[in-house]
Amino acid sequence: MKLFDVYPINDIAIVKAKGSYVWDSNGDQYLDLYGGHAVISIGHTHPHYVQRITDQLNKVGFYSNSVKMPLQEELADKLGKVSGKPDYQLFLCNSGAEANENALKLASFTNGRKKIIAFTKSFHGRTSLAVAATDNPALVAPVNQTPNVIFLPFNDEEALEACFKEQGNEISSVIIEGIQGVGGINVASDVFLQTIRRLCTEYGAIFIADSVQCGYGRSGKFFSQDFSGVDADIYSMAKGMGNGFPVAGIMIAPQIQSKHFMLGTTFGGNHLACAASLAVLEVIEQENLISNAAEVGEYLMRELGKIAEIKNVRGRGLMIGFDVPQALKDLKKNLLWKHKIFTGEAKPNVIRLLPSLALRKKDADEFLEAVKEEIQELISNPVH
Repeated sequence: MKLFDVYPINDIAIVKAKGSYVWDSNGDQYLDLYGGHAVISIGHTHPHYVQRITDQLNKVGFYSNSVKMPLQEELADKLGKVSGKPDYQLFLCNSGAEANENALKLASFTNGRKKIIAFTKSFHGRTSLAVAATDNPALVAPVNQTPNVIFLPFNDEEALEACFKEQGNEISSVIIEGIQGVGGINVASDVFLQTIRRLCTEYGAIFIADSVQCGYGRSGKFFSQDFSGVDADIYSMAKGMGNGFPVAGIMIAPQIQSKHFMLGTTFGGNHLACAASLAVLEVIEQENLISNAAEVGEYLMRELGKIAEIKNVRGRGLMIGFDVPQALKDLKKNLLWKHKIFTGEAKPNVIRLLPSLALRKKDADEFLEAVKEEIQELISNPVH
């Protein structure tokens, strides 16, 4: 049997990982500024994380949600404290798409409405409702298509106001990434998020903060939406939540009422997932990784901004994007193959940085030196 060919794959087999570095089957070392797509939050194979999962596996790895699980209650308590939202409720699942799917469904259950506002360049996942709210027709199969999703321009307050004025009583929810990831690292303005909050409150809609990539401390605050000073009704989480273990969830405002069987999951919130998630929160707290993300991220953005050939450096914390001109279109590829540095990409010619929140300044300097060297090389020896 062959693998179903849906991913473009680099011919690199990672066999070992530690901190912000990985090693391939040839023994070559790479600096990881991609974090497996913003997943590695506390660093690869952190010893506390490994120990937490190992200890739990030696006790019990899995049982279903038909029994009481104290680990889930421990996780909810810890997450409430670290996120600064102790009054919220927690529903656990397995992936970012599933988190957004449940968020959109819960919103509709809550107000009995069907319409969803999403935004240009959004990405919310590949399951049915999540992909319908994703602004990429190539990902939306005919069975996913629905007239219930309204796409509006990102950061356009006037368009949002007009939409609510016309259809406000039909809007179930507004879903937005505080910082768009797949869309190219576009930051939602504080004023725009405040406008969403005001309109959702006025019209009885649910504000869903998609924090799958931009949450869990990556921005320099626990949720990037926290910069705006307003709370969402539902926060979706995944990626860095388990540092590589498949776990996700939604945090739900206290006014939203639960009912048996309205949501459900077989694997979500299992013993190992909770152990992994608790380890992540414990390390984030003990090692001050949110402040580290803010500090190292600010340094990276400032230094990247000094490089003349790089344009439009943007982001928050350790979720950074920048544009490169066509003459530097091979920068990402050359960073990987010549300098052994993993980065992310968005079309056209956007490089994304999504490293561990434990990234050190010396790691950032290694990347910056490689970028400068490679830009000089590409300019001196252009490929026609």
